Amino acid sequence: MLENKSIADIFTEIADILDIQGENPFRIRSYRNAARTIGDMSESLQDLVKTGRNLEEIPGIGKSIHEKILEIMKTGKCQSLEELKKKTPPGLTELLRLEGLGPKKVKLLYDGLGVDSVDRLEKAAQAGRLKDLSGMGEKTEEKILKSIEQFRAGIGRFKLSTGFTYAEALGRYLGDVPGVKRLDPAGSFRRRRETIGDLDILAICTKTSKVMERFVAYGEVKDVISKGETKSSIRLRNGLQVDLRVLDEESYGAALHYFTGSKAHNVAIRERAKEMGLKVSEYGVFRARDEKRLTGAREEDVFQAVGLPIIPPELREDRGEIAAAEEGRLPRLIEPADIRGDLQMHTVATDGKSSIAEMAQKAKELGYSYLAITDHSQAVRVAGGLNEKALAKHLKEVEKVSGQISGIRILKGVEVDILGDGTLDLKDDILKECEVVLGSVHSRFNMEEGEMTKRIIRAIKNPCVHILAHPTGRLILEREPYKVNLKEVVQAALDYGVVLEINAYPDRLDLRDVDARMARDMGAKLAISTDAHSRQQLELMKFGVFTARRGWIEAKDVINTYPLDQMLNSLR
Repeated sequence: MLENKSIADIFTEIADILDIQGENPFRIRSYRNAARTIGDMSESLQDLVKTGRNLEEIPGIGKSIHEKILEIMKTGKCQSLEELKKKTPPGLTELLRLEGLGPKKVKLLYDGLGVDSVDRLEKAAQAGRLKDLSGMGEKTEEKILKSIEQFRAGIGRFKLSTGFTYAEALGRYLGDVPGVKRLDPAGSFRRRRETIGDLDILAICTKTSKVMERFVAYGEVKDVISKGETKSSIRLRNGLQVDLRVLDEESYGAALHYFTGSKAHNVAIRERAKEMGLKVSEYGVFRARDEKRLTGAREEDVFQAVGLPIIPPELREDRGEIAAAEEGRLPRLIEPADIRGDLQMHTVATDGKSSIAEMAQKAKELGYSYLAITDHSQAVRVAGGLNEKALAKHLKEVEKVSGQISGIRILKGVEVDILGDGTLDLKDDILKECEVVLGSVHSRFNMEEGEMTKRIIRAIKNPCVHILAHPTGRLILEREPYKVNLKEVVQAALDYGVVLEINAYPDRLDLRDVDARMARDMGAKLAISTDAHSRQQLELMKFGVFTARRGWIEAKDVINTYPLDQMLNSLR
């Protein structure tokens, strides 16, 4: 069975080769859109085909793409790609993954020097042969060698939390510069994607402001890639590239919209504007017939010009947000302030760093009215998991501390392991003593999809389980999700009244955005929890909220936005 990712990768490779060959950009875009759509889908294309679903009903999949999907499913290959490969050296598309190399440069390198792989490019750069090509010099060679080094080290994507750290730090650092009127991070960071490739910052400044000088002097800078009056780029010590752009006030809103993206969203907005006789760019909104500027100072003006309310950045992925905005169906997205409690955390009783009282006090400081202490069960030996006897003692301690701290309710809980056969790591008798029981998988991640699905559903059927924690087991940039039929798991959770977690820990963000949206659409209940292992980590809740917002989630969909009694009643 071919996974969605494998099918998406085929279309991405087709788009890459066509791009290098300089083919029609609309054709290239259709393949890229298809790859993105398929890669983001939580439902298996193979399953959809088996059930007779017309794939052309899915945005981004037309007749030609549909036919190729069926061909790939039948043969495991795509003839169009095979034909393109015959005309293209196998290592050429890999060069596109190197920073600073677009299709035109890759073609130039191949035509001029026969460079068709990263290894050959490295040898050519080390030998000083690149400067013989038009538009390339010694500095280009140095940059390419650095890019190859970064590529080989796996540098390229960064967790959202990393972007958050530097966006906040640079905001404070640059905000003090005289003449700086406004600063906004943009790009995938502003859309709160789980990983980012770089960090874009936009600014409005006076002409005399020394913001660029200040920017390139930032203490975390490893390299100054470029420095100009309106744009500068730096690379931080951790490899993250940060770009700063200074913009005119009259076009700032249009630029903020443009640089926030996504590319697919922007294309859709531009097409809509074109149908209305308008032209939208990073410079503003113009009347098409005479190029007269109409607006662009504020982001909401751009949306208003095309007849739409402002769309939250997290939704700008061309996943139906424009139609929803037009029809008045945009969700009232959940906000961090909606959260009333945290339902997963760990203390010094297992692998946490803070006591029950410390966690409760911090939760109280955050304005919560309740929290659940959910230390590990015995199967997680590396975390010092609790057996039945130890948990019974621990629950008494939770109850004791709860009576000592006023203004917040401390709930007795546990994160119990789902064993390989789907049974739980602790007996039902002790689990019934808990007010919140999370079931989770911490072992045997390499099970086949059918086995893993049965394993999790068996646990869901146990009436002691209230919440399925980090349902796919992934660690961002470290570990892929285990194979599981998530749609079947969500349906089982719905059937048996089990809540699905959006784990806010930045390494997890599990459920991911598109899966959370699927769960909500199916009618499942959600909880956003930090999985905190220290009192400070309770502040990570915002990352779970970001993911929920990208999944079109509203406060009413999340049980820990409810008052205590209502939340407890929502647990079966």
